[in-house]
Order: sequence, then structure tokens, then C-alpha cells
Amino acid sequence: MEIEILVVPGCPHQQLAEERLRQALDAAGLAAVGFTTRVIDDQAEAVRSGFTGSPTILIDGHDPFTEPGAVPSLACRIYRTPDGPAGAPDIDQLRQALGAAAEGA
Repeated sequence: MEIEILVVPGCPHQQLAEERLRQALDAAGLAAVGFTTRVIDDQAEAVRSGFTGSPTILIDGHDPFTEPGAVPSLACRIYRTPDGPAGAPDIDQLRQALGAAAEGA
């Protein structure tokens, strides 16, 4: 499984996304799986990467949280969580996405 967090320079939610992703990996029994963080700093790279806001989490090149009609953009991203809008998916949402990706492999 290849996991990547894409962020704009200075993203205020980068640390939150990284912490929640690590906790979700551990909770899903995937503690040995690592991830990388990549900075997206121009629109052309956003388009090439499928980056629809910072942070974007890609699991095997797929964004499991993409909203219909989302377009590539160098902007902040807000996620819908059970507790309301947040700067990153919650741990359970991430764990579910990781589980779905593992089943599809």
C-alpha cells in the first residue's frame, strides 16, 4: 500500500492529517505501513496529482475522500466528519478508507 499526504506550503492541517493517519494505520493493524508527505506548490502539479485541496490523502494513488465535482486547486480543504467540518478526516474515516484499499488490493 502506498500512501501520500499532499499539502500546500505551510498547510495548517498537515500535522493533524499526519497524526490521524498514523493513528488510523495503527488501529487498522497496519503499523508497519509508512507514508510520505509531498508539498504541492503550483497549479500544474495540483492538476497532475489530483490535488483538490490541502491536505489531500492518496491511498494507492486514489483520493478516497474526494467530493463530486472537486477540481484541482491550491487551497485549504475541509473534510466532513461526524463531529462537523475538520482539517483532516477523523481516525475512523481513515481506518475505513485504509480497510477498503486493503480489501481491493
